[in-house]
Amino acid sequence: MRLAAIDIGSNAARLLINDVFEEPHGKIAFIKVEMVRVPLRLGFDVFTHGKIADTKAGKIIKTLKAYQLLMEAYDVEHVIACGTSALRDAANANEILEKVKLETGIDIQIISGQQEASYIYENHIAENMNKDESYLYIDVGGGSTELTFFSDGKLVFKESFNIGTIRLLKNQVNETAWDTMKEFIKSKTKGFHHVTAIGSGGNINKIYSLSKKKEGKPLTLEILRDYHREFNALTVDQRMTLYKLREDRADVIVPALLIYINVLRWADADEIFVPQIGLADGLIHSLYEAIRTKQDSSM
Repeated sequence: MRLAAIDIGSNAARLLINDVFEEPHGKIAFIKVEMVRVPLRLGFDVFTHGKIADTKAGKIIKTLKAYQLLMEAYDVEHVIACGTSALRDAANANEILEKVKLETGIDIQIISGQQEASYIYENHIAENMNKDESYLYIDVGGGSTELTFFSDGKLVFKESFNIGTIRLLKNQVNETAWDTMKEFIKSKTKGFHHVTAIGSGGNINKIYSLSKKKEGKPLTLEILRDYHREFNALTVDQRMTLYKLREDRADVIVPALLIYINVLRWADADEIFVPQIGLADGLIHSLYEAIRTKQDSSM
């Protein structure tokens, strides 16, 4: 079965195409066929002006048209499409998404921060780890940060905070917002045994690649602090030149590191696993489960 997920975030729009099939022992395999990312950077419009500019709206439609053609070329059978923080906040989001539906046939659903946290957990990464540990999923985006916490295999909390990389670049996160997140994390993780973090999002994936860590090995809090000091001392152009970063990654990677560092500190976690997955992966897992449930009920 070939499935696709479209994630329209505050920094970029992603199309992920996966082949999904059942292996001999009943395990479901998700094999990446294609991944395309377009840096629409909707958050720069929305978090400053409250709406998406006409020129940017035109780019959204062009991007989704291109994605639709790609999905046709790849013979995608089912697709799920979601918009996150920037579309949640944009006054003209519904108007734009109606145009997208009319011109491409793609129905984009705007999801809440809580739903976003749930979709990210759909990757079930912690299920392959020690059941006796406590795990904190951290997904940092352009407009928000989603946290999902498990201990002894049970969900303790899932929460979304309007602290994201683009909001930080635009100086739109005040001390009160930071304090609210800090107190929430400290109070909700207090009393649980050792907390291990699981990071998702383009920025932590890039840091993991740069670190040259072996697959399955975690990054330490100290490594994140080192990268933050290093990148923070450089200009965006220097980051692009020295680390071969795209401009739309070079500017947001510093505020992203700050968020990850703070969350780890407040949760008293000293390392973070980076399985290099994101919202789009969780969307495909969720889509597959929905299709399978529908097939089972019709039998």
